[in-house]
Amino acid sequence: MEQTALRPKPMPGGEPGGGTEPGTARRPHAVPRRGRRLRAVLFGLFAGTVLVLSGVGLGTVGATVIGMSKLADLQRQAQAPGSPSATAHPSPTTPPTVPPPLAPAVASLGLEVVDAEKAGAQVVGVHVPGPGYTAGLVRGDVLLAFDRTRIDSAADLARAVACARPGAGVTLTVRHRSGGYQQLTALPGVVT
Repeated sequence: MEQTALRPKPMPGGEPGGGTEPGTARRPHAVPRRGRRLRAVLFGLFAGTVLVLSGVGLGTVGATVIGMSKLADLQRQAQAPGSPSATAHPSPTTPPTVPPPLAPAVASLGLEVVDAEKAGAQVVGVHVPGPGYTAGLVRGDVLLAFDRTRIDSAADLARAVACARPGAGVTLTVRHRSGGYQQLTALPGVVT
């Protein structure tokens, strides 16, 4: 009597002696997936390039720049129709327009902040030649108080800085990333 061993059936495409070599079987589903990945990577690179070239920093999309809104208002006012800079050649029959009075100086800390997880305004950017940098603020610090004003959000800090007098020292209560608290003195500057 002859003994026979039970052998499993060979996998399709991997038969010995016929068909293709094992391991070289073509995977028809891999090509479309590779194409989708390539398209997604190229689209991501394109979108990132457009954001960077348009001036939007990828890390500061939702940040509030303290003290820069007044600068934007002044630029909009200069480009408004009827302002002296908007009319290139005034007609000889129209009387010359009187330039608007200069806006009062607005204080700035030179910080970019977002709302912190709990209370306060978290620093996400510090302008290097600025009052916040001089005071010792770093990225990751959370501002809790501006003088005697409690700061619960980035908007609270923006209002407190706007009411501050440029050049007058203020005390900032800060919670560092490590968890320690510190009081720093800053001299808000003027946006130029």
